[in-house]
Amino acid sequence: MSAADDEKEGAWPAVLTWRAHDDPRMESVRVQLSGNRIKAYGRIVSAATDSIPAFSASYDLVTDETGATKRLSLTVTLAQRERQLSIARDEENMWLVQDHSGKTSREAYGGALDVDVVFSPLFNALPIRRTGLHRRAESVTLPVVYVWLPDLTVKEAAISYTSAGPDTTDGIKLHSPVADTTVTVDADGFIVDYPGLAERI
Repeated sequence: MSAADDEKEGAWPAVLTWRAHDDPRMESVRVQLSGNRIKAYGRIVSAATDSIPAFSASYDLVTDETGATKRLSLTVTLAQRERQLSIARDEENMWLVQDHSGKTSREAYGGALDVDVVFSPLFNALPIRRTGLHRRAESVTLPVVYVWLPDLTVKEAAISYTSAGPDTTDGIKLHSPVADTTVTVDADGFIVDYPGLAERI
């Protein structure tokens, strides 16, 4: 069933929630679909672990009609401080990044059309849906604007996806800066299970 059919039946907007497999962390997001366009407002909440302090991160995401990221705003709250990050793609496919100090940079990030946020299963759906990998067999390697939490560092990265198509149970193989795994997705391309990261509940 397509997202358009789901929307007619009232399944969209939807709230999707993931729970981390091994860490005390959750993500919950309200998603609105209109064709390939996505509007999403979500929050990641994490207790402290050996490698990161406790934090919460709220985000507001809008894509264009092709599913490519148009803008993303992030607010990260830690015990000591709160910081914001704003990312927007202009008409020339250049990325404007404004950090918490107000400093703005303009970069191509390798021609990226997608943003990925560490710890977030939601953002993996963006390139999967945009390229249709949940509906066909193909391998792609895509540049992304990669955001690290909780420090809001922004870097260029490449993520590879290999899909065997919708008629198998093989899932989609994923290789990123933080993972080499096989994810499962639903009929609309949203992550159901991301081994080592989180599962939808």
